[in-house]
Amino acid sequence: MPDSEDKILENEQRYRAGAYGLLAALLRAVPERPLLEHLVTLSPQSDAEADALFEAMSGLAAAARNIDLNQLEDEYNALFIGVGRGEVVPYASWYLTGFLMEQPLSDLRDDLRALGFERSAETQEPEDHAAAIFEVFSVMISDATSFSEQQRFFETHMKPWLGSFFADLGNARSADFYKTVAQFGAAFTELESAYLSMHS
Repeated sequence: MPDSEDKILENEQRYRAGAYGLLAALLRAVPERPLLEHLVTLSPQSDAEADALFEAMSGLAAAARNIDLNQLEDEYNALFIGVGRGEVVPYASWYLTGFLMEQPLSDLRDDLRALGFERSAETQEPEDHAAAIFEVFSVMISDATSFSEQQRFFETHMKPWLGSFFADLGNARSADFYKTVAQFGAAFTELESAYLSMHS
């Protein structure tokens, strides 16, 4: 029985890390064909406690199936790049203070250093970009960081603003494919909040 439970837990962690890695890839840059082909293969299992996530994953897979890459690039640029800035600003500092490069970024950098993460010299984006935070959290899960530390990081650096970010992304004028990304992100992070509360 313990072996079976360990296997279930291992699969859960692999799934969680993969989902965060997927969100990071979708938000970091314009998705390329291999990533979209991967999305099409997603076959979520329906779960009474996760119907919103099941529907969101199904919608994401369907949206990726017949996407036009040029339109997707235009959509991404309008949402996140724009002239000056895009429709949606995917930074924790922006959502928590209304400005970029503020205290939430400094607090995040302190925690990242304490966890052993070092900023790459090639990295241009501040660490409080949603994609960067998701990538870090994916690594934390893969490295078997304790659930209590995962929950603390999630509650401090993710939960206070990601709901608003995904709501804005889903409602943005230019969002089409990214409406489904927003639905998936919102459903997954909501489920994560409950999961971490149970396991910490």
